[in-house]
Amino acid sequence: MFPEYRELITKLKSSDRHFSHLFDKHNNLDQKIQRMESHSEPSTPEEIEILKKEKLLLKDQIYAVLKRAAS
Repeated sequence: MFPEYRELITKLKSSDRHFSHLFDKHNNLDQKIQRMESHSEPSTPEEIEILKKEKLLLKDQIYAVLKRAAS
């Protein structure tokens, strides 16, 4: 996710608690969605869709933080 910001992400993960929380939450959701889609974890298509939307919102928030920090 956002390879052009790799260095900034590393920096923010260690220096910005809010960013670190957003990033970890996004990764945890991504893993949960993958488990649900592979049927390793029980779910309904609706539950998966809700989690995907939440993950997308987190990604937007992460991008906003990155854009602010980069300028």
